Amino acid sequence: MTKPYIEKLLVGKVKKIGQPDAEPLMDKQWESAMFKKSVEGKIWLGVTGLAGDEVADTKNHGGIEKAIFAYPITHYDFWEKELHLDTIEIGAMGENLAVNGMNEQSVCLGDTYQFGEGIIQVSQPRQPCWKPARRFRIVDFALKIQQSGRTGWYFRILKEAYVHDKLELNLLERPCPEWTIAKCNEVMHVKKDDLQLAKELASCEFLADSWKETLSKRLAGESSSIDKRVFGPNK
Repeated sequence: MTKPYIEKLLVGKVKKIGQPDAEPLMDKQWESAMFKKSVEGKIWLGVTGLAGDEVADTKNHGGIEKAIFAYPITHYDFWEKELHLDTIEIGAMGENLAVNGMNEQSVCLGDTYQFGEGIIQVSQPRQPCWKPARRFRIVDFALKIQQSGRTGWYFRILKEAYVHDKLELNLLERPCPEWTIAKCNEVMHVKKDDLQLAKELASCEFLADSWKETLSKRLAGESSSIDKRVFGPNK
């Protein structure tokens, strides 16, 4: 695999889409900041993300542990063929970093990268929600993303700085080579009955708190449905 590379930086504002009085569920009004646009030139990367970027659902998105979302550009070829969509392209997942040379099999929890003058660290995989499904009018799209393992991942910011696109990411540290994003996804979504794996992942100091809480509940015998996250008001 080629060296990790930032092809594009993307930011977006919260906007409303749809009609409040629409009858079909997919046509009803909803809010999202996932309609990102690429930016050129230097932009400030702070502890909560790129300057000018917003999130609509502050309970489940954004914050220090999910400051910026990265998604591999190569996944779009897969989705175009899988969904028979020629309108799905860079930015469609609401990513901030459109990346090349890295994917869920090659990126690990705690991976720390030099990003221009800034430093960023992998904190968790993304758990897809119902909004990409609404955007592309495919009810089970979030479930497809989750099952495919093509989720992307989040970074926390260790050092703020001005950054720009067309930059290589230089790996400074890899403290947890055993915890690839792919393996984390497998523990969370596939091997749900393997409590030993859940315990091991939950004990990883580099894993975001929200994932630790979910895994801790699993270890305590608590179960929860994913329907609200993956289908939301679409179904």
